[in-house]
Amino acid sequence: MIRILLCCGGGFSSSAIATRMKKEIKEKNLEDKYSIEFLPFGLGLKELDRFDVVILCPHLKVELDRALKNQTIDKPLYLLPSKMYGLMKFDEIIVDIEDVMKMYQENPVVPLKFPGEDNLLRITRGVAYRHAHPLK
Repeated sequence: MIRILLCCGGGFSSSAIATRMKKEIKEKNLEDKYSIEFLPFGLGLKELDRFDVVILCPHLKVELDRALKNQTIDKPLYLLPSKMYGLMKFDEIIVDIEDVMKMYQENPVVPLKFPGEDNLLRITRGVAYRHAHPLK
């Protein structure tokens, strides 16, 4: 089972996404494959041991940079692109989560970034990276 932590600044927006994702997990009978919780970022940093991967809402980039100066995070951590965050497409977010976890196993860097996506504000895709950039 992949245990996902979704964080935002205060918990409101991540709460909406997590609620929607929990509903889809249940509807698709994926409870044995995924679980998701939401927490405000500050609380989430204290609960990292309970999760396999951490997904941050895009507006947390500055807070993440600040936190990484004071704390080592040894989990796959991914800043969700703004459009994906807004669209809240479960299947697309899950694909990115699985890819991020694989990337972390190969190269444990925090935060993880897909190739060509160094600047979060320039990412315009609303689908998983592998769907936006299929192998040729």
